[in-house]
Amino acid sequence: MESRVKIIDYQPEHQPHFEALNKSWIVKYFHLEPIDKAVLEHPKEHIYDHGGLIIMAQYDGKIVGTVALKRIDEHSLEMTKMAVDENYQGFKIGLKLGEAILQKARDLKARKVILYSNRKLVPAISLYRKLGFIEVPVEPGKYERCDIKMEIEV
Repeated sequence: MESRVKIIDYQPEHQPHFEALNKSWIVKYFHLEPIDKAVLEHPKEHIYDHGGLIIMAQYDGKIVGTVALKRIDEHSLEMTKMAVDENYQGFKIGLKLGEAILQKARDLKARKVILYSNRKLVPAISLYRKLGFIEVPVEPGKYERCDIKMEIEV
């Protein structure tokens, strides 16, 4: 099944998929914060215009996953807005997205990628560890739902 997965670069016409995939899991487990709404509805302004990027996962040509890199500073990026359609979980799409986005970070000459998450998302935390992320102290108040911060040297 993995061979049916293709990772592609985000195009403006993917915005509705980027938004829907992320809103689905955020609303299921938490609630949309104002920053979520802004980034998901306007990824060009919030991600691309600041040196970040987004990739998408296709399964048999259907958009089923996404993840973004948001620029923090010259050498650091934040991996954010990772989502895989519930109907396609278990096909290693999250792993393929994670590996591809870390390669994109290296291509952008980043030294470090960080992420913020919540321990409630056990499969996600397990995926991040599999990708090589390690837990670091989280600064208070960064994101309402965040209770774990992880990073990886790339």
